[in-house]
Amino acid sequence: MDQSSKMPGDTAGKGSYAWIAMRAAVLFIILCGIAYPLLCTGLAQLFMPGNANGSLIKDSSGNVVGSELIGQQFIDQKYFQSRVSSIEYKAEASGSNNYAPSNPDMLKRTQESIKAWKEANPDVPISDLPVALVTNSGSGLDPHITPESAAVQIPRISKLTGIDPNTLQQLVDKHTAGRDLGVFGEPRVNVLELNIDLKSLMTK
Repeated sequence: MDQSSKMPGDTAGKGSYAWIAMRAAVLFIILCGIAYPLLCTGLAQLFMPGNANGSLIKDSSGNVVGSELIGQQFIDQKYFQSRVSSIEYKAEASGSNNYAPSNPDMLKRTQESIKAWKEANPDVPISDLPVALVTNSGSGLDPHITPESAAVQIPRISKLTGIDPNTLQQLVDKHTAGRDLGVFGEPRVNVLELNIDLKSLMTK
């Protein structure tokens, strides 16, 4: 019996293996590179379109003003201020310097933040200043502050806007989200959503 067709190095056998490998590669490209992403995208748009499109926040006119997931800096002192961000809330630069508490740059930045706070909030003792307002979050993009960090800004905002402090506190309470499933995380306030409602109060 002729065994030459089964000898190692047979070019015909190698060609058939290459053809099988090519077909498998094409198949997985179609399944994993096209079909699966389209399926996931379609299901996300069907069941959670808001999340799939970036959790965008719109103002009363329907204009996109930001995302629930990305914090923003508010310069105008009439608005609630976000946490310190060493990357100025640039989403493409997510992260922080991860300084130790004793780092000179960290100490300088914190001292400058405290000084700015004292100038903008002369009626609030520095002892009442929450640490979260003068420290950077791990990502530098945290869109939330604690309810205490919002409440401590009420005296300043009330003085600048003329809005009653009780009304501002009710606004903070309205935007305070509890722990996830009642146990995970901490109560938090989305600063952008809070300021959108605040702006509505100022324009009434």
